Amino acid sequence: MFQKILIANRGEIALRILRAAKELGIKTVVVHSTADANAMHVRLADESVCIGPPPSRDSYLNIHQIVAACEITGADAVHPGYGFLAENAKFADILAAHNITFIGPSGDHIRIMGDKIEAKRTAKRLGIPVVPGSDGAVTDEKEAKRIAAEIGYPVIIKASAGGGGRGMKVARNEEDVVTALQTARSEAGAAFGDDAVYIEKYLQKPRHIEVQIFGDGAGKGIHLGERDCSLQRRHQKVWEEAFSPALNEEERNRIGEICAKAVADLGYSGAGTIEFLYEDGEFYFIEMNTRLQVEHTITEAITGIDLVHEQIRVASGGGLSVRQEDVRFQGHAIECRINAEDPRTFVPSPGTITHFHTPGGLGIRVDSGVYSGYKIPPYYDSLIGKLIVHGRNRVECMMRLRRALDEFVVDGVNTTLPLFRDLVGNIDIANGDYDIHWLEKHLAATE
Repeated sequence: MFQKILIANRGEIALRILRAAKELGIKTVVVHSTADANAMHVRLADESVCIGPPPSRDSYLNIHQIVAACEITGADAVHPGYGFLAENAKFADILAAHNITFIGPSGDHIRIMGDKIEAKRTAKRLGIPVVPGSDGAVTDEKEAKRIAAEIGYPVIIKASAGGGGRGMKVARNEEDVVTALQTARSEAGAAFGDDAVYIEKYLQKPRHIEVQIFGDGAGKGIHLGERDCSLQRRHQKVWEEAFSPALNEEERNRIGEICAKAVADLGYSGAGTIEFLYEDGEFYFIEMNTRLQVEHTITEAITGIDLVHEQIRVASGGGLSVRQEDVRFQGHAIECRINAEDPRTFVPSPGTITHFHTPGGLGIRVDSGVYSGYKIPPYYDSLIGKLIVHGRNRVECMMRLRRALDEFVVDGVNTTLPLFRDLVGNIDIANGDYDIHWLEKHLAATE
């Protein structure tokens, strides 16, 4: 087991990792920018190192400074959390060159899954169902029209190196293809430094289903069920559930077994999430995230398995602590991402939190790194915290969530709490009847 872990992240996820490390008896080091000097994870860590000014490129994305912090403090492993350098293959390679363990998969696996075209090829080879589309990058308008006609309209053109909805354009006819191709390539080049794009069939009313997997790096893999992340705004997840209200047990087991076998065959090490669009009983691979997800908490709620403990165990060479037959699912869980944003316009709302009170009681968990008097900096993601609710079934979970949202108090900044209070009372949400377009349509209808 590791002696000391450096946490290369900030906010609630840094605090989440810190707690897991302490429970395992491992010393912790956190890095921080000058803007985060008073953050909770900095206060609670055994050691902290300031690695630069507020801009991420000068601090949390500064690989040289993070490696230097490891050497100064004697950290023998780094947990990247999510975001920042969590899916940076170069970072993983550099740590390995310095004999520091990256708590995550190999740089090679990060590269494969970070390239959407190569990821799709790999998924297909591993037996994972994929969306009909081009076999590789598309640059020629004539070729784009031919592929689109073969697939059938509408189609979506996506950036190969993309994410978060950038470099994605829908074409509903041949005329749209030319404009969509040019726009997607332009956005992809500006956002990711890579203008490669590919074409896929555009599904009309899909759900976003993802499967949590773990591999031991030696040919063993398990799945921990699925999460439904269909409630999104601009391709950003807002509300997540485990299990999905749309799947039955047969579908759940089928896609879970496919994913577990795939990561075992890949020789994958650590936590990962395989994401799908789901429509009319069929799953279509979108991408694989080679890291811990924001919404890993609801999987922990229904399995009782600490995913960060498991990440640390696998990375240290201890292998998986559970076999597939040991995994037991219980109840239903929902996570709401509470952001410092206007609940209507979603404009970020940095500032000082004057009062902060979290709900409590059976089945309630709040992951947050803020406190009364904390000043939310304007430089980073606007996530204040995550409200996670677990119940014996979905009805109990929804009732508990309603009560928890009523208790949650954040004063001094705008938050998305009013949005969730609206959603928890909506009949479509109560019935689990929604898709990836539902939230944006709902918001447009209530303006």
